[in-house]
Parts: sequence; structure tokens; C-alpha cells
Amino acid sequence: MGKKLQSTRGLCTACALAASALAVAPFAGAQSRVTDPETLKLLSLEDLSQIEVTTPSKEPTPAFRSPVAIYVITGEDIRRSGSTTLPDALRLAPGVEVARINGNKWSVGVRGFGTRLSRSVLVLIDGRSVYTPLVAGTYWEVQDTLLEDVDRIEVIRGPGGTIWGPNAVNGVINIITKSTKDTLGSFASAGGGSEEQGFVNMRYGGTNGRSLSYRLYAKGFTRGPQYHLDRDNFDDWRGTQGGFRMDWERSDRDTVTLQGDLYKIEAGERVQLSTYTPPSQRTFDGNADLSGGNLLARWNRKVNEQRSFQIQTYYDRTNRYEPNFGERRDTFDIDVTALAAVKPRQQFTYGAGARFSPGRFLEVGSGLVFSPANRVDYLLSAFFQDDITLIERKLILSLGTKLLRTNYAGFNAQPSGRLLWSPNDANAVWAAFTRAIRTPSRGDRDFYLSSFLGARPDGSLLFARFNANPDFASEQLNGYELGYRRLIGKNLFVDFAAFWNHYHDLFSQNLLRLGVPETTLPFPEPVPPPPHDIITAQFRNDLYGFTTGGEISPEWRPAPFWRLRGTYSFLNMNLSQRPGVALGATPANVIGSSPRHQANVQSSFDIAKKLQLDLIYRYVSALPAVSARAYATGDVRLAWRFSSHYELSIIGRNLASPRHIEYGADPGGPVAIRRSAFASIAWRK
Repeated sequence: MGKKLQSTRGLCTACALAASALAVAPFAGAQSRVTDPETLKLLSLEDLSQIEVTTPSKEPTPAFRSPVAIYVITGEDIRRSGSTTLPDALRLAPGVEVARINGNKWSVGVRGFGTRLSRSVLVLIDGRSVYTPLVAGTYWEVQDTLLEDVDRIEVIRGPGGTIWGPNAVNGVINIITKSTKDTLGSFASAGGGSEEQGFVNMRYGGTNGRSLSYRLYAKGFTRGPQYHLDRDNFDDWRGTQGGFRMDWERSDRDTVTLQGDLYKIEAGERVQLSTYTPPSQRTFDGNADLSGGNLLARWNRKVNEQRSFQIQTYYDRTNRYEPNFGERRDTFDIDVTALAAVKPRQQFTYGAGARFSPGRFLEVGSGLVFSPANRVDYLLSAFFQDDITLIERKLILSLGTKLLRTNYAGFNAQPSGRLLWSPNDANAVWAAFTRAIRTPSRGDRDFYLSSFLGARPDGSLLFARFNANPDFASEQLNGYELGYRRLIGKNLFVDFAAFWNHYHDLFSQNLLRLGVPETTLPFPEPVPPPPHDIITAQFRNDLYGFTTGGEISPEWRPAPFWRLRGTYSFLNMNLSQRPGVALGATPANVIGSSPRHQANVQSSFDIAKKLQLDLIYRYVSALPAVSARAYATGDVRLAWRFSSHYELSIIGRNLASPRHIEYGADPGGPVAIRRSAFASIAWRK
């Protein structure tokens, strides 16, 4: 079981070491940034709707006129929510399903299919993909940065593969940090409480007074476990991270960014390993030793008023040493994007990219193997998008496609067509069709696992063995969307989106297939006693079906000092298994792992010039497949700025009940998420 840090002194020492490390930062050069909290308060809803976003097209576009279901979580939203992790901040967005599994793991999904690794969602930090090709998805416990430096999180619900490539099937989450021009001076914060047992954050930003600005940051934390019925508190969590960023405006036409991060994390976890000799199954607690770093460089060049381009490259290193497996991976990526206004009413965006990712699997337990141990994953891609203004400022048609090839899948195309109609500045209607794919990962094609199922009355043992499936195909989606945005006066804004998604070749776990004589399955395995039988299993593509639903996210400003926001999401999933599948596939398990209803209400009061009160109510319907009942809870944040440099915050989380279950995927049963509270003091100069 993981051990907590022994003292605040140890935590501060770790932070000081992290401060000497490298770090990572923003994507987008010519973005419209609104980062100062006081400035955000003064913006009207009309101004906020025009904030430029870059994720839909890799070029700055007003959010109101983006023909996608996009929601922007600003840095001020994160600060006032009291969030201390990126998954917690994502709860603010409609259509995003965030369920905490235990003290350091989350299930995150968009419009369904939420899992521990979010395999249908592409996650980016400043445009750098953090999607792992080993098991397909995102390890949220190692995705971190100084939240004070986050400019915004752009969340696209729905496929984004035309611009971003494979694995952006159900959504794209792009975490964008601030320019160094917006983080000059010093910042530090520290605090602790029941679950947030201790944390320290530090940052310094400077400039040469002309064209170069920079920042350095470091952070460290230790967090306690959640509630366990057996009192075996294995899921504590601690880590340090540090980084840097430099922005150089070489001229009016050229900007250069260099950034990087280093991190080291220990995350307690519980795992199970199976062997053919007694004891056939062992459950034990241990620490996952997680470390890594990245370095990113980006050059933006404005050729003239009609043409510009961007070149971005990065290197990423990850080291995972868990109690049941390990991996070392290096990723090298280069991406080129260009913009050309070929006609007065036509804008052409195109680009190409290449990614090479050599990885080495490290076997820890005999029941889990990837074969071959070493493999180089690669991705080659190109895209183009044509934005055609059919009627000036009223009707825009966007056509495009992404062409790609990986080592697991041949040539694929992901086309998209989007239409936006704005009859005036207060209304916008959009519609879209998109095809998206999730390419196979090593976990689909190269994975072997032996799992103990139980003992029979005669004393023999029964095992399931997952074998590699070299024929696992890409999961595919054809998505249809319709959206409407309206600004009602100056104080009310409404955003609505509906979707119908058709899926085929979805991931399934199959134990037995029709057409195989039952006398041969299970079959005896010739190994030493005790006698046992093995049922063969495989990951296959035997699920298909559709999902429908919608999201609505209104915002109301009843008074200058009061802001009300709400979100509601509805999801209906209808999945089936292909004929000929006797066991496995489990469409009910997939359907029952995503909430049918979600609601969120946020109320932000500026009680006085130096006193703020934020209230958040959250409702999530039941997840029957993972033994999670429906729950409703609330968070509270009270902040007092008692001088020009200091702010004291007190945050309470999950206050409606002592504990509740959000997801159940740990060996030994679900982990309940506790009610918690902590205090933080921040200093800025």
C-alpha cells in the first residue's frame, strides 16, 4: 500500500527539485486571450460568445460561429469551481461524463462509452496528444499542469477526426495554457485538508522588456485515499511536476514558442494476477511509479494577410511501472498546418503530420503479456478543409477530410461536412456529418491475459485466456449533429446540440462463439496439477448500434454580481451484438456504464468587492453495469481577497452525503468518494 508523504517539508523539497525541471505550454499563436479574472467579470455574454477557439479548425474562430458542439471552460471557471485536477474541471462541460473510480483514477467519456482510459476521446495539452497507443486512451492520473496557468479548456462533443485524426471519435478535449505575456510576476499557493492533504504551487514569469517572455513553474501534492469498506486504503496519491515556457515575438510576422515539463508520480492501486498454480489468483496493493517529460517547439509565421502557417514538433517520454506491468515509450511528432485565403469568400486550411512512437513492454506478472515486447507505432496523416462563405456573414459551408495510415490500419479517410447559418448576430444554426475512426492499439492486437474464473465442485479450476487478435479492425462512427445558439438580450445565452451517431465494429470481449462444438470448449490445458480448463477469449469487433441525445447549456446574468450557468445532457444508447456470438460482447455492460441523464447548476456571487461565493449542484443518473446508483451532490467555494496580493479560499466537495459511489472498476469492489474540505491561500505579485 502506498505511503503518504511524511511532512510538509518533504513536499516542499520535492517541489523545489521539480522547479529545476522542464515544462509544457500553449497551442495557438494568434488566439484572442481573455485571462485576467477582473477582465472576465466585465465581459458581457455577447463578448464571451465571441471568444476565439482553435480546436475546431486549428485556426482562431469565434465560438458563436463554430459549426461544432463546443464548450469553453475558462481559467476563471476552473478557479471559481475549486477544482484541483483536470478531470474535476471537466465536470463543468455538458455531455462530458466524469466518474471518479478511486483516489487517483477516473472514467471520462463524451456522449457515452466512458471508461478508465477514455479510448473514444482524444485529449490534447496545447495541441500535444496524450493518447497512449499501448492500451488506447488517456491516463488521467499523469495529465497535470499548474491550473492557474490554464487559459481555457475547449471541449468538442462529437467527432473531430477531420482535423485531429484517429481516436477523436466521440470528442476532443484540448487544454490550452496561457501565453507567458499573461503570467508575468510571481504566484504561489499552498493548502491542505481532508483529502487534499497538502499542496504547494509556485510560478515566476519574466520578460526581457521587449520581445521575449518566459515562465517557470513547480508544483507538488499529496492526496489521501477514498472510502473502502474493507479499510484497505490503497489509493493514496502524490506527485511533483515542473516546467517552463518561452514565447519570442521575433517580429510582427513570426512567433516562436518553446516549452516542456517533467513529472514524477506515485499512485496507489490494487491489482489482480492469475497463475495456473495455487494460489490461482492474488490480489495485492502497490504503487504505480509514473514519470516522464516532454519538450515542444512551435513556430507561427504570417506570410501576408491571406497566408500563414504553423510548424509544431514535440518529444514525449513516459515511464510506467505498475504492480502488474510496465512500459517505456518515446514519441516523436511533427505537424504542419497552413492557411490560405484563395478567394475573398473562401479559406483553405491544410496540413500534414507524422508521429513515431517506439515502446517497450515490461512483463511483471506471468498472466499479462504483450507480444512482441518491443514495437514501433507510427501515424502518417494529411488533412484539408475548405471554408466557403455562401452568403456574407450568414451562410458558411465547411468541407474537409483527414487521410491517415497507421501500423495497425491501412489507408483511412475521415470526411466531414458542416453548414452554419447566422441570420443575425444573435442566432446561429449549424448542422454536420462526420465520419471518425478509432484505430487499433496494442491492447487490441497484441494482448494476452490469463484470468482465474473460479473452482468447480470437483476441485478443478477454470480460467479464461484472452489471446491476441491480429484481425482487430478500426472502430467506426458516422455522426449526424444539429445545433442552435441564441443570445437573448444582453443577459441570457442558450446553446443546444442534438446528435445521432451510428457505430459499427465496436470493441467487444468474446468468450465463446457459435459454430464451435461445446465439447471442445473449455478444453484441457496440459500443465501440472491441479487440473484446470481454459476458455479461450478474444477482443473483437462484434458490437454495433446507435446513440442519440442532446445537451443544453444556458447562462443567465440576472445582476452584475451574479452569474448562473446550467447544463443538462441526455443520452440514449442502443447497441447489439453480431449474430453468431454466444458469450461476451455485453452490449448491456457498455450501455450501463454511461449515465442517461446529467445536470449541473453553477451559481457565482460576488458578495462584495473582495468576497466571492460559488455554489455547484451536480446530478448523475445510475450506472447499473458498474454498481453505481444515481447521486446528487454539491460543492461550495468561499474566497476572501484580504489584501491586494493575498486570497484565502475554503472549498467543500461532495457535501450532500458522507460518501457515494461514482464508478466500480477496482478489484475487491467499488470505492466510495468521500465528502471533503480544504483551504488554500494564494499570493500574487
